[in-house]
Amino acid sequence: MAITAKLVKELRDATGAGMMDAKKALVENDGDMDAAVDWLRTKGLAKAAKKSGRTAAEGLVGISVNGGRGVAVEVNSETDFVAKNAEFQEMVSAIATAAGSAADLDALKAADIGGKTVADTITDKIATIGENMSLRRMASVEGDVVAAYVHNAAAAGLGKIGVLVALKGGDEAFGKQVAMHVAASNPASLSEADLDPAVVEHEKQVQMDIARESGKPEQVIEKMIIGRMKKFMSEVTLLGQAFVVNPDVTVGEAAKEAGAEIVGFVRMEVGEGIEKKEEDFAAEVAAMQG
Repeated sequence: MAITAKLVKELRDATGAGMMDAKKALVENDGDMDAAVDWLRTKGLAKAAKKSGRTAAEGLVGISVNGGRGVAVEVNSETDFVAKNAEFQEMVSAIATAAGSAADLDALKAADIGGKTVADTITDKIATIGENMSLRRMASVEGDVVAAYVHNAAAAGLGKIGVLVALKGGDEAFGKQVAMHVAASNPASLSEADLDPAVVEHEKQVQMDIARESGKPEQVIEKMIIGRMKKFMSEVTLLGQAFVVNPDVTVGEAAKEAGAEIVGFVRMEVGEGIEKKEEDFAAEVAAMQG
């Protein structure tokens, strides 16, 4: 695989590694971005463990809370210009409201808004606005209390990042603080028990490789890994993270102090996992000239 300057820059942005180190990592791993990140971490050359994860598609996340149930939906558009369109925003808001009584995404697409199904409403809006749109996903939480937060809201309940937090006990004010924390910290799971075992095993292997690079004996490495994995869990699980409102306590400890149990959360960001095709207009013009 050709190692392009764009690929090297992407890896540098993701890890903070130097240009030559990033290029070598890509060469050593045949252009595989994730493997290159692990290689840099193993060599102690990555300043952060974050992945490239480019957010690409445009659109909005809509949030709706009705009693003890909250839902989040993502509706995509081709451009941010359309996401700022009042017609589009009204449609996303109506879809989020309809999602309050829908069991899943298929049920939501068949749900009625204004005498039409959600699917038909989107099709009509595509014809009216002249840009492709899609209802990509929905997620929900349930609890005694459900709090919501929308980051950089474009309108009420609409924005690029939407968060829902479900509590057993506690109150909405505390739930809102946790929701803001989730928006900022983006935890991978609620607790260690909810974390994907494959993610845990992958991180453990990376940490063992890092420790072995130091040349320490295996018995010392085993003790080192226990501490490093404990730190990893405190970084990626919501209950283990230091609470942004009061970093002296974890989110789990703050919940106990507030008389609440966090039973679930949703963090939905526009375009997660979608790579947007970047048009190279200079190359396109050159090709046309021919």
